[in-house]
Amino acid sequence: MNAWWSELSGITQFFYGMAVFFSVFFLWQIVAAFMGLDGDDVDVSGAGDMDMDADIDFDVDAPDDVSHADVVESSQAFKVLSLRSIITFFTLFSWMAALYTTQGVELSNALLWSSIWGVVGMLIVAFIFYGMNRLTETGTKDMATARGKTGTVYLNIPAAGFGEVKVEVNGAIEHIKAKSVDGSELLAGTEVKIVQVMSQTLVGVVKLSGEGA
Repeated sequence: MNAWWSELSGITQFFYGMAVFFSVFFLWQIVAAFMGLDGDDVDVSGAGDMDMDADIDFDVDAPDDVSHADVVESSQAFKVLSLRSIITFFTLFSWMAALYTTQGVELSNALLWSSIWGVVGMLIVAFIFYGMNRLTETGTKDMATARGKTGTVYLNIPAAGFGEVKVEVNGAIEHIKAKSVDGSELLAGTEVKIVQVMSQTLVGVVKLSGEGA
């Protein structure tokens, strides 16, 4: 193994190192997706006082039938797909570049063909994950039935961020992403009422005892 490695050129060794580096992130993305740890479900706002939820005010005139929540979720999904696409590109690019240069292919040609492999793989993976997200979002549950129901905060809902509530939807208990309508912080275990259905995956809630306030 050491003899094989020492016989490689410096640029080939660089590509192999790059390939291993990005492969770790690529595998993590795959495992995270199947374990439900998607970027779409990660709430960074719960970490200390740093609120990194997509609550930035953009002065963009969206169509009347598009809610702010839909814009936020689309933005988050785009970021996740972009990250995965970039990781996929560099994973395939570096592996192919390493293999091409190992076989003695001229560097310029190796870079060209490796880039093509990377772009094709990036598009395929982006399409696959986009399809998976769409299948998840278009589930059979009718979120309209959740309006007016009471539930319990499952993951803390920051004052200006997102959390998660546990509520009955269509006769089944669901864990749904939630936002505090009045801007108050809601801790896990707090009983809340769903007053808004912002999208298929996001609801607006208020503390049950604060109803009518």
